[in-house]
Amino acid sequence: MPTVLDLIGETPLVEVTRLECGPCRLFLKLESANPSGSLKDRPARAMIEAAEADGQLKPGGTIVEATAGNTGVGLALVGGRKGYRTVLVVPDKMAREKVLHAQAMGAEVVSTRSDVGKGHPDYYQDVAEAITKRTPGAFYVNQFANPANPRAHELTTGPEILRQMDGDIDAVVVGVGSGGMLTGIGRCMRRASPKTLMVLADPQGSILAPYVETGKMPQVGSWAVEGIGEDFIPPICDLSLVNKAYAIPDPESFATSRELLRAEGILAGSSSGTLLAAALRYCRAQNEPKRVVTLVCDSGAKYLSKVFNPAFLAQEGWTHPERHGTVRDVVIGRYNEGMAIVVRPQDNLRAVFSRMRSSGVSQLPVIDESGHVVGLVDESDVLAALITDTGGSNKAFERPVKDVMVTRLETISADAPLADLVPLFRKDYTAIVMDGDQFLGVATRVDLINYFRITT
Repeated sequence: MPTVLDLIGETPLVEVTRLECGPCRLFLKLESANPSGSLKDRPARAMIEAAEADGQLKPGGTIVEATAGNTGVGLALVGGRKGYRTVLVVPDKMAREKVLHAQAMGAEVVSTRSDVGKGHPDYYQDVAEAITKRTPGAFYVNQFANPANPRAHELTTGPEILRQMDGDIDAVVVGVGSGGMLTGIGRCMRRASPKTLMVLADPQGSILAPYVETGKMPQVGSWAVEGIGEDFIPPICDLSLVNKAYAIPDPESFATSRELLRAEGILAGSSSGTLLAAALRYCRAQNEPKRVVTLVCDSGAKYLSKVFNPAFLAQEGWTHPERHGTVRDVVIGRYNEGMAIVVRPQDNLRAVFSRMRSSGVSQLPVIDESGHVVGLVDESDVLAALITDTGGSNKAFERPVKDVMVTRLETISADAPLADLVPLFRKDYTAIVMDGDQFLGVATRVDLINYFRITT
């Protein structure tokens, strides 16, 4: 009887039919169909079984890895089925869904800084190495230097693509996190299909695409896409296999993931958006028909709070990229776009608290049926009602917002200079931003801090 580990690999391949691909045909290998939802299940199983075979990992041992998330989830899947303890070190920019997924499968997750480079004691790989040294029976997977990583793709992913494409492939578009996918598939193609070009899709800010194009090591930037892009060249990453490289900006990667879902019905993550964006650029630049393959690296279900979250996109400045230098720029959730979190005067305090908790805010504007702001309710208003209501907290939760909201509001014009927010914040006010006589949204200290983050 097969186990869940036997479901790793043999993933489907589909053709893109509703995106403009120029003269080319573009195919997607759905690695999101692996048991944990990503292509990293392949090397996770291969690296663990290689460590078992050579005695580095023994019964009762501990698996330790530095990971952007998916390798860790794959290791948690395989390690858990084999009875090992799994400890994962992840940078703090990783999507919460992946962290929760790994923890749900029994992995212990250590979060560390994402704003430091290799050699810093808080860098995720350095932290993983330190944990391994102080843990008896621990095996540091080190996907970045582990030869079983590219071998998994050379022996499984590459041959599957060749078979599914009837051996006729002009180009394969891949990304690099550890380098296993590029090196493994590239070696397979070089041996079995020499005409196949390897195209690198890299987040803008990563060093890899610029290095391929210029041969020089550039300054490291930052990027929001998870799982691919690096600030160093991993030991297993054979960049000599790359024929062409594209650096894709974060907004394009995220938008391409969303467009893939709308056009083709495929829910894919941010790295898949990078690969698809590069593949589309490549296809549209061709003058004759080509058969091109890229991969859906993981499921978009791991990024619902980011790639598919309008609030996150707004916080990154991608929804309204134009800058006015006014209060308008600070407003993230705009009422006229349906993004503002609001309540009605007749809503009860239970609904208020539920909305605050689900959206992660501590205050809500109160909007009447005509769309006018009539009040503001914050967590202190709710708490005061719960404590002082003589009928008890259950009765207090049923009270309407209009009974406890603040009606003396501090409004500010959307066209006012940013400096006008400071006096309001010093008084602990939430700024109610008005666009003429229409409510635009609220502005908080955090919103102003975020504005400076994305404009520096």
